[in-house]
Amino acid sequence: MTFRDLGQANLKGQRVLVRVDFNVPMEGGRISDDTRLRVALPTIRFLSTQGAKVVLIAHFDRPRGKRVAEMSLAPLVAALSTLLDQPVYFADDCIGPAAAKVVRALEDGGVAMLENLRFHAGEEKNDPAFIEALAANGDIYVNDAFSAAHRAHASTEGLARKLPAYPGLSMQRELEALDSALGNPQRPLIGIVGGSKVSTKLDLLKNLVTRLDKLAIGGGMANTFLYAQGHDVGASYCEKDLAETAREIIRLAGRNNCKLFLPLDIVVAERLGPGDAARVRGLGEVDDDERILDAGPETVARLKRAMENSKTLVWNGPLGVFEVPPFDTATVDCARHAADLVEAGKLVAVAGGGDTVAALNHAGVVDRFSFVSTAGGAFLEWMEGKALPGVACLES
Repeated sequence: MTFRDLGQANLKGQRVLVRVDFNVPMEGGRISDDTRLRVALPTIRFLSTQGAKVVLIAHFDRPRGKRVAEMSLAPLVAALSTLLDQPVYFADDCIGPAAAKVVRALEDGGVAMLENLRFHAGEEKNDPAFIEALAANGDIYVNDAFSAAHRAHASTEGLARKLPAYPGLSMQRELEALDSALGNPQRPLIGIVGGSKVSTKLDLLKNLVTRLDKLAIGGGMANTFLYAQGHDVGASYCEKDLAETAREIIRLAGRNNCKLFLPLDIVVAERLGPGDAARVRGLGEVDDDERILDAGPETVARLKRAMENSKTLVWNGPLGVFEVPPFDTATVDCARHAADLVEAGKLVAVAGGGDTVAALNHAGVVDRFSFVSTAGGAFLEWMEGKALPGVACLES
């Protein structure tokens, strides 16, 4: 079912359980980044204006089935009320009498938030009795938390089997964007995968080389590929024990006609610090005490040309140590070039996972890409070609 189907339903007076991701960063008891609250606003507002009784369910941190005061969702209520410009009522439990009392008191269009789902072990166990207790407070289920869709938990998978289930606006937008990137993309299709470790992205790389036309590998993981090809990497971070795995991925790419883009030149330094002397080196020209910290200008120029000759880009991970200038140059230059192509109508660019959002924020292009996912693990598992339980149950 789609959100359009939900919009055609008579929602007035219906209790709608909405799974949101409110696992926001907190500092000193205050929200330091309210992005995840804002992402959920369109769905909440739509349901409220349709006269539904909106019941928000979410997790926060990892209390492991126990009530932990510091992991309560209560501190989020005031911030959400301000964003919605209407009261948000709070229940100090997500099931049982406390939840039922708050939901029962809701007027049509009212909004309530229930306490942390993970205070109950049944949430992560997808326990039938816990699912039943959650469902007692809803007539309809809406999942607007793609970032939790890779977990088969009670609130992400179990409820969808129990109640009429629909994606929220944020979830649907995410799914449509991802489909445009890997499901039914315009080709040629290019991928950029960066980050430090090959070991954390083996499934990702093996899946992408069977689905992309071109794949650029950057960041620390590129060092492992360079080492596997016989290039000296000096004192750089490198998973030398995965050299044969890197060669296997290179061979797999060849069998699937996926052109691999590895660095042509590199930026090195003895130390990693802001403003430290950085030198451009050719492959194999690294001194023993030097570390590879970014891709070089020739590599960047070639990657820009590859993007210009593509129709769709999917991006995960930085090309260098972007947190420490000047080793952010490759990431920033390529990200801004991709954004320019998007704005010129020449490229669809979808990005997400890990440090990607931070890197694109650093480059100032998050709002200029076609879509940037904040989903983290769910985005990566989707890129790895894995089925996401929270999505599969909606499709079925």
